[in-house]
Amino acid sequence: MAQKLVQVHLTLKEAGDAYLQAVAPLAQTVADLAGLQWKIWLLNDGASEAGGIYLFADESSARAFLTGPLIAQLEQMSCIGTLSAQQFDVLDTLTAITRGPLAAYAQGL
Repeated sequence: MAQKLVQVHLTLKEAGDAYLQAVAPLAQTVADLAGLQWKIWLLNDGASEAGGIYLFADESSARAFLTGPLIAQLEQMSCIGTLSAQQFDVLDTLTAITRGPLAAYAQGL
């Protein structure tokens, strides 16, 4: 069971404050995603971009997120211009050297 990372990139049609107000109610929904280990929320207000980095326990959890209702809901938000999402394999050995927080989550913590 290999962990999977998902990167979501959004362009914003409105200021970051509007984006924050729109997505804040989704934080618990994101936290409750099956297989989600953690998410880092991103915002570059000056460049009108936002997104997130998600670590999932396995391929099926990552795939369910990418094809699920939350992505569709984000795509329909008026403050979001474009959305792109990609799934990546995690390079465990190199990530351990650079202190990426993977080991604790792989052990179920």
